[in-house]
Amino acid sequence: MRKVPNLVTKPVTQAIHGGTSAKAVGEPVLNTLSPATSFYSHPDAVGFSANDLTDKAPHFYTRWSNPTTDLLEERLALLEGGEAALTFASGMAAVTGLFLERLKAGDHLIVSNVCYAGVAELVHDILPKYGILSTAVDTSDIAAVAAAFRPETRLIHIETPGNPILRLSDIAAIAALARANGTELSVDSTLATPFGTNPLSLGADYVIHSLTKYICGHGDALGGAVIGRKEAIDSLRKEALIHFGGTLNPFAAWLIMRGLETLPLRMRAHQSNAAAVTDFLAGHPRLDKVYWPGSPAHPQHELAKRQMRNFSGMVSFSAKNGPALARQLADRVSVFSYAVSLGKTRSLLCYVPSEDIIRSSFRLTGADEANYRAWTGDGTFRLSVGLEDPDDLIEDLDRALA
Repeated sequence: MRKVPNLVTKPVTQAIHGGTSAKAVGEPVLNTLSPATSFYSHPDAVGFSANDLTDKAPHFYTRWSNPTTDLLEERLALLEGGEAALTFASGMAAVTGLFLERLKAGDHLIVSNVCYAGVAELVHDILPKYGILSTAVDTSDIAAVAAAFRPETRLIHIETPGNPILRLSDIAAIAALARANGTELSVDSTLATPFGTNPLSLGADYVIHSLTKYICGHGDALGGAVIGRKEAIDSLRKEALIHFGGTLNPFAAWLIMRGLETLPLRMRAHQSNAAAVTDFLAGHPRLDKVYWPGSPAHPQHELAKRQMRNFSGMVSFSAKNGPALARQLADRVSVFSYAVSLGKTRSLLCYVPSEDIIRSSFRLTGADEANYRAWTGDGTFRLSVGLEDPDDLIEDLDRALA
């Protein structure tokens, strides 16, 4: 084995080499996949209960830890500037694990009133069964966040950019509020990725990713992750991972690491293509409003410039008679595909009717509902702009919108 200097200091390099050991003759060049569910052990090596798990414990059972998921976790922690990371079977498993580990009956959660639909439904429908209280607010409004605190508030959860309308929240300002009130802050940064925003550096306690999306990037593996302080992540492993059981499959972890290696290059291309598509859509007579954080026309573009190094590939727009246009686009597009999810190499679009998501997921009323409709009208067309040639993407949209 030859000694080499540690030059793995830049994020682009860390995405490829982070966590790897010194190079030894005969060892594989690629990340190693370990599909084993259990590992050789000894009565003196590991306690049979996960409650006895220590930092120095060897691998024992893959629901507890695995060499492949360990490497992915180390790489994610490096990219987000965290002490440790923990992977889960999906983004929802990561969010659920964090909420149920950090909150108990009688605790209060502040959450973005526009966020991933599954998270909104978890907050509104599931957490109350465990006695966990919540207040959903427009987290782009700092005054609204400040007014939502209670003595029993233990966690704020925001998503920025927010899915599906791409509204932003000021991470540093909300982190300051959280500290002043003795509360933790978690940030779902799935749409931004580690190459767009690093919430921990802005004061957040946890950053969450649906690894299924941009980090995997190929649409062939589900996964989620929470990154933060080591002590908190160790506690999360013992309770939320081991006992709730939402463990990431090692093969999925291996696929996600393959995607992670090209993430910085892909995000540059996603951003470039999104800029071109936004320029085209902004002048289209059939459309009302077009949103992309990288556009000077986005109402929060100055905030985007402060907290995003890459503006991602997500674009949204609204139009009159959205349901009819959605059917037209689904029937006519050939380069874009009408499908859910995001962050793949292929461009996707879908339509989110405002009435449906307001009633079924977000439960918005009064001024919050009015603000949502003012932003996006009767529905949001969400575009995940992929890696195809931008001229082909624009031609496809031009023909489909005609």
